[in-house]
Amino acid sequence: MRGAGGSEGGIGMFLIGVVCSVAGGWLLLNQVTVGGHGWSIYGYNSFGLSLLPFAIGVGLLFFNGRSVIGWLLVIAGLTIIGAGVLMNLRIWFQPTSLFNTLMMIGLLAAGMGLIARSVRAAERALADEQGASGGPGPGRG
Repeated sequence: MRGAGGSEGGIGMFLIGVVCSVAGGWLLLNQVTVGGHGWSIYGYNSFGLSLLPFAIGVGLLFFNGRSVIGWLLVIAGLTIIGAGVLMNLRIWFQPTSLFNTLMMIGLLAAGMGLIARSVRAAERALADEQGASGGPGPGRG
C-alpha cells in the first residue's frame, strides 16, 4: 500500500506539510486585526438604504413565490449587503519583527510545498501503475 506521496514516506511528508501550513497560517492570521466602521454616504448612515432592495424582494416573494423580479431583488440585496460588509472592513497587520514575519510566511510556503510535492508524487505513482498494469483505458474495465 502506497501513501500520499506514492511511496511509504508520502503520508509523513503530507502530514508535516499540513502541520507547517496550519501553523504558519495561524501565526500569520493571528497578526491581522479586523475592524469596521459605519456605512455612510456623504456623512449619512446608509445601511437602511442597502436593505431596501432585499426588503422589496422578500415582499414580492411572499406575494408570489415564482416572481423573477422578487428573486432578482433578493439576490441583488444580499449582494449589496455582502459587498457593503466587505467594503467597510478595515484590515491591518499588527507590527511584528521581520524574523517573525519571515518565519510565518516561510512555514506557510514550506507546508504548501510539501503538500503539493506529496500529491504530485501520488499522481505520478498512480499514472505509472496504470501504465504498467494496463489500467482503465479504451475497451477496458
